[in-house]
Amino acid sequence: MGVLWTNYVFFMACCSGLGFGSPNRCDEVRKVFQLRQIGPNQLLPLSPRPGLDLQVCMSKNLTCCTKKMEEKYQVAARRDIQNLVQTSSSSLKFLISRNVAAFQGKTFEVLMRQAENHTNAVFQESYRNMADQAVGPVRELFTDISLFLLGSELNIDDLVQRFFDALFPLVYNHLMNPGLSDLSPGYAECVRSSSRDVRPFGGAPSLLADQIARSGVSGKLLLQALHLGIEVINTTDHLQLSRECRRALLKMHYCPHCQGLTQSKPCMGYCLNVMRGCLASMAEIDTHWREFVRSLEGLSARMHGPQDLEQVLLGVHTLLHDAVGHAQKNGPRLSAQVHKLCGPPSRKPAQSVRIQHSSNSRNSRESNPHNTLVRVSGDSLAVRRRDFLNSLRLYRTLYGGLADQLCVSELASGDGLSCWNGTYIVKSYTLRVVGNGIKAQSANPEVKVKGADPVINQIIDKLKHINQLLQGKSIPKLGSLDQIETGSGDAEGRYSGDCDDEDGCGGSGGGEVKRKVSRVSKFGPDVTGDHKHHHHHHHYPPAEDSEMDGRSRSLGLTGAIWVLILPCLHMLMAL
Repeated sequence: MGVLWTNYVFFMACCSGLGFGSPNRCDEVRKVFQLRQIGPNQLLPLSPRPGLDLQVCMSKNLTCCTKKMEEKYQVAARRDIQNLVQTSSSSLKFLISRNVAAFQGKTFEVLMRQAENHTNAVFQESYRNMADQAVGPVRELFTDISLFLLGSELNIDDLVQRFFDALFPLVYNHLMNPGLSDLSPGYAECVRSSSRDVRPFGGAPSLLADQIARSGVSGKLLLQALHLGIEVINTTDHLQLSRECRRALLKMHYCPHCQGLTQSKPCMGYCLNVMRGCLASMAEIDTHWREFVRSLEGLSARMHGPQDLEQVLLGVHTLLHDAVGHAQKNGPRLSAQVHKLCGPPSRKPAQSVRIQHSSNSRNSRESNPHNTLVRVSGDSLAVRRRDFLNSLRLYRTLYGGLADQLCVSELASGDGLSCWNGTYIVKSYTLRVVGNGIKAQSANPEVKVKGADPVINQIIDKLKHINQLLQGKSIPKLGSLDQIETGSGDAEGRYSGDCDDEDGCGGSGGGEVKRKVSRVSKFGPDVTGDHKHHHHHHHYPPAEDSEMDGRSRSLGLTGAIWVLILPCLHMLMAL
């Protein structure tokens, strides 16, 4: 049997230009070395030589490799695999990035503009006398809501109340106590200041703040999760390979070249062992990534009614119409309260006679014109979210099957073909093929895996955290993601890849910064906790009877919503 193998190897060597009688003994190796830009050609010997100085591509036969070539081949092998990993995830990264841009970019801008236009249209139809003056406060309201939803540290209660405070003088002047001229600036300011005591709009401010906060939590959490998805991809795209892995990749990819076998491919089983060993830590992400996709689907399914940001924003005009109607209905009582606080109305000198249309406004209000406003279905957030999740579902097995996918589609030889087993060209690979994941690698005959990559462990911790939040689970005393992350943003992080003394890093993986990973913004310990008071109706009792005092409208925002500072606040449109 040994004689047969010797003859077979000698035959292959002759066919590859390594035979002693060949005039072009290392030309094919030189050609591929140059074509793949592995290194300068002067590193190659002119003719086959003993490979006594080689550390990985050792062979009893003559070789076309030198120690310097071996080093260059190792760098090339690592680069080739990282390129393949990045290529395999590139479409997923583009999918998530494109939808992040839509959820906080153009589609979001269109939604905000549509909601603002609906609101202005309702004021024009129902309360025409004050509509022009309401444009400014309405624009400020939707600008503030946009900033809040995109991560600015605005207090939702304050910004909503500020809008209703600005609206009250207009309602008082045009609907409750119409006169021939506008209120004087000083009196208008007094009316504005009295709004929080008089509470002319009943529970509307509390309800609007509640709805924006409630739907905003879901929207922010979705964006938070997508940003983490991009961080997972960036982390795995730049995974540092251990020394054992780098040597195994060299042996699999380029050691055949040293024997002139430039067209050979590794056997399937051999390739699986090497790639499952090199990507063992990445395979550990699989369970948590699958749960991540399922959890995003669950969050999306819950984003309806008061949890649906789109529905809430496009319903603001309805709520404001009813709120103004409530103030108008209770006009006499509210006017009496204002008179006690501010005195009788003080007005600017009349410049022209104005005909008031309060009765027309009231009749128009009764007709409820906002019911005729048709919601534009188009490229809505809900439709985009659905399409995104349908596409994301296709990538749920990415990390568990990546090693197998690369071998089947890119690296290994096809069934029935001669292949490289790490030492010879053979008909089939005969050693045991191990499974995926860290535990399975203890029996790997090709790669020694020392343990889980610490950077991968960090990204798994973040996935566990976000999955609990996406599923609506409370995480008491856990704190923000910053407390479980190291090595993201500009902070110093651990080295990715199995460490040993030859790598020059500490035994636990600590060491110099190897790369930067985008930081995931903070969320508080309980984003989706229960809230006792949910206001999902549009009935506003008189101000003195209403107990909708807003104590619950914050939805636990203080210390509960993650402070999401998204990278594209500069993209905000001038609403």
